[in-house]
Amino acid sequence: MSFGYIQSSNLFPEPLTSEEETMYLDKFMAGDEEARNILIERNLRLVAHVCKKYSGTNVDNDDLISIGTIGLIKGLNSFKKDKGVRLATYASKCIDNEILMYLRNIKKIGAEVPLNEPIGKDKDDNEISLIDILENDERNIEDEIDLKIKIKQMYEKIREILKGRERTIIELRFGLRWNKTKNPKSNC
Repeated sequence: MSFGYIQSSNLFPEPLTSEEETMYLDKFMAGDEEARNILIERNLRLVAHVCKKYSGTNVDNDDLISIGTIGLIKGLNSFKKDKGVRLATYASKCIDNEILMYLRNIKKIGAEVPLNEPIGKDKDDNEISLIDILENDERNIEDEIDLKIKIKQMYEKIREILKGRERTIIELRFGLRWNKTKNPKSNC
């Protein structure tokens, strides 16, 4: 089956008459693939009609027609002639559902931010991405040991220089009081 005419012009084949539709549906239900292809081709005008409702979205019309055609095929595959509903009525709902599912999906994807996509600039006017911000900033082991040594020295100086009430005030003001389980002497 060729859809070349969709891209070359906006002309779609004429829809089937009620008798033709019934005949091709019977053949399709009996397993005739050519009848299935004719039913799809001759209902492309329906797909285009349903797609007009979604022209306000930022999705290309050709994409909408492709997605709608998938809905048409799904509708045709699940259509039951004995339910008393015309194929066009049933298929239009399937086309609608397929397009709506696609629009919901791209809305979800649109809310996602790729890790390598630029999200702004730093103070030096260099572009930064989310991955730059999320990178692991763990210090190396030498820096960790150096920091612990400096913290230990700071506590020793506080105990050495400040006495009594002054030391209590500084420790409480800057949150330097350690409980018994976190003794700064045992930090290194």
